[in-house]
Amino acid sequence: MSGYIISQCTVEDGADLSRNNIPAFWEDPHWILEWRHRTLEYHIAQVSKRTPRNLLNERLTRRHQKATDETGALLGYARWSLPLSHATCSDGTFAWPEAVVPAVEPEREAEIRQIADTAPWDPNCDADDLLIPVREIKDTILTRKPWMQLDYLAVHPDNQRKGVATALVQSGMKQAEKMGLDIFIHAMKAGVGVYKRLGFKIEKELVQDDSKYGGNGEYYVAFMTYERSS
Repeated sequence: MSGYIISQCTVEDGADLSRNNIPAFWEDPHWILEWRHRTLEYHIAQVSKRTPRNLLNERLTRRHQKATDETGALLGYARWSLPLSHATCSDGTFAWPEAVVPAVEPEREAEIRQIADTAPWDPNCDADDLLIPVREIKDTILTRKPWMQLDYLAVHPDNQRKGVATALVQSGMKQAEKMGLDIFIHAMKAGVGVYKRLGFKIEKELVQDDSKYGGNGEYYVAFMTYERSS
């Protein structure tokens, strides 16, 4: 385990998270097809307006963690989803409370949501038909049991291959073990190696040709699981 500090996120992290997350995904040749009509700088600016709201959405089941160094600089981010059956403790409090985004005052939340509504969100949806088989495979796996899901993992390109992603995933794996949950990941190609090294297995791989939408001809998705009994 690295010396990175893994901690909860707050709405004040919105700008830093956007500057971390969007450049990470900008390197994926298929993901970028949705935003080829926007520049990286523009997209970061708009997502920065939306991120605080996204952090407050679905607080019951979503858990957010960031990795920082000793100076407090944000290096990476992970978002997890818990099944509703495991989202609260027997006393009604949040499960995994240290990864819950703290609530804010109603007036502050209203302001956050108002600002988010001003940000354009206009992805190019030409390639959305490629998502149909992805959803079908994902749904088939998810219906097997309650899973803890890694929804989102992003490490800025400047901080990749330094153990940041590993530290974030290991944090979630430890929590899943405590809660008695197995883990599902809808993985992009860049993350498969990290997940395999941590013991995840590929349930199914899907490669589709996205060249007619302007892609490089290989839209790759891996459906990966970590089961404690395996």
